[in-house]
Parts: sequence; structure tokens; C-alpha cells
Amino acid sequence: MTVVASYVYADGRRVREATLTDEGLKLGRGEFVWIGLYEPTDAEFDILVKRFKLHPLAVEDALSAHQMPKVEVYGHELFVAARTAEKIDDHISYGETHIFIGDDHAISIRHGSARSHKALRTQLEASPEQLAAGPDFVLHGVLDFIVDAYVPIVDHSEDAVLEIEQRALEAFLSRHEIKRLFTLRRELLKFRRILGPMEEVAGKLQSLDLPCIDPNVRPYFRDVGDHVRRVNSRLNGLTEILSSVFEVANLLEQQRQGVITRKLASWAALLAVPTAIAGIYGMNFEFMPELHWRYGYAYVLGLIAVVCAGLYVTFKRTKWL
Repeated sequence: MTVVASYVYADGRRVREATLTDEGLKLGRGEFVWIGLYEPTDAEFDILVKRFKLHPLAVEDALSAHQMPKVEVYGHELFVAARTAEKIDDHISYGETHIFIGDDHAISIRHGSARSHKALRTQLEASPEQLAAGPDFVLHGVLDFIVDAYVPIVDHSEDAVLEIEQRALEAFLSRHEIKRLFTLRRELLKFRRILGPMEEVAGKLQSLDLPCIDPNVRPYFRDVGDHVRRVNSRLNGLTEILSSVFEVANLLEQQRQGVITRKLASWAALLAVPTAIAGIYGMNFEFMPELHWRYGYAYVLGLIAVVCAGLYVTFKRTKWL
């Protein structure tokens, strides 16, 4: 079995390592065991199912690894599913952590998340007064550990959004940048879908009378819920910025296209003057005025220059050129 860590605790302090055998999982009065697993198989998990009489439906959910965040009560057992998230470039990688909480055990099972709970275990063991509360405080620690990992995702996404926003104000967005913008928007919308259920999980653990949850530990889950709400609030702000980037980029592009159109129209008008005059005098009629005038050629060139200069000055003043 992929056992990351398995230890017995009493009065908030580590007592011994717990091997996954009937003898190793025997617990004395006031003791509880915290077992951390990583992607166990059905056969490997069977010994824990029998030892702690885990409910079959909860076991099925824990091993399937396709669960949204939720809290389920099975008799005196509590089953909590949470979603982990990690930013990899512009992609958010998701995993799951399932926790079984009983009076004398906390079993955490990770799927698809490479972020170990080793640092969390060290942190909790450094506060034996709090860890003495039992498995429910371990549950709080795991959920808080998961939610804390959401913040770097928002920070990274915020930097990317602001970068694209600045780029949209300076120049046309390239095809790559537009694709990145849509990818980022899709990733943030997908991320938002797990924040709501995670907030509900924290709310239930805080307010409902659930087995294995001490009333003194409930306020800690409120803190987890607050963290999720703050992340969700920042995420809402980012999605609004993304929408504004779309609008600004569209407006600026229309404006730039309008500027280009006006410039083309101005130069077309300037070219139309000599074209029109040359076209008139290019007609092969026998009796046309000014054909035999000595200064006609210079006069026509001067007329073209004056009209074009007048048009050029007018277009400059109106900022068409």
C-alpha cells in the first residue's frame, strides 16, 4: 500500500508508528491514528475498511476519485471529499483528497495531487495543544492546507490577466495572446465550480451538529470558509477584468480600424485630384480650352499642388492624417 505516513497520537503528541496490521492498529484509551495514503488500490484499502468498519458507499467514493467537494455522514463516521488544485503554466491541475473521520482515526487519501501532507503533519505536531482535540482538528488542518494552495493560483492568474490587459491597451493582441486569454478564462471558470462546494463543506462543518466534530473545533472551519470566500471574491474580480479586456480590445481594434480607414480615405482623396484633372485633359477632343495655352501645363500642375495641399492641411487639422 502507498502509505505516506501512519502514526498514533495521544494528548496531541506522536506516540508510535502504526503499521497497517491488526496489531499495529490497536489503540489505547485516548489515542487516535492518522493515516495518510496516496492512491491505494481496492485490495490494499481493505484492511482499513475492516478495522474501522468504513461504510461501503464512502469507500466506493474514496476509491473512485471522481467526487465533488461534499460532507457525508455514515452513522458515527464522517466522510469528507475535497478538491485540490495546482497551477502549472496556464493550466490548473486538479486532484482529490478524501478524509474519513471517526472517534479514533483520521484517514486521508490523496488522488492526483503530488502535494504531500508531510509539512502539514509537522505543523500540526508542533501544536500539541490543538492536535489533542483529535481527528476533527486533523480534518481542519487538511482542509486548510488544501485551501491555502488556492491562493497562489489566483496570484499567478492575476499576474497573467494584468499582463494581457496591458498588452491589449498597447497593441493588437496576437492570435497566441487571444488563445491564451480564452484558455485562462476557461480555466478560471472551471476553478470557480469547485469553490462553491468547498465553501459549503466548510459551512456544514462549522454550523451542523456532525459526529466526531467537537463544538470547540467548529470555529476553525469558519476560518477555512473565509479563505475560500476570499479566493472566490478575487476570482470574481479576475473574471470581470477578463470580460473588460475583451471589451477594451474590441473597442480599441474598432478605433484603430477607424483610424486606418480615415487615413486610406484621405490619401484616396489626395490621389483623386490629380487623377481627375489628368483624366479630363487626357480626353482626345479636338476643341478643348487651354490646349494651346502657353502656360497651361504649369497652371494645371500648380492647381493640382494647391488643391492637394489644401486637402492635406484640412485632413491634418481634422486628424485624419
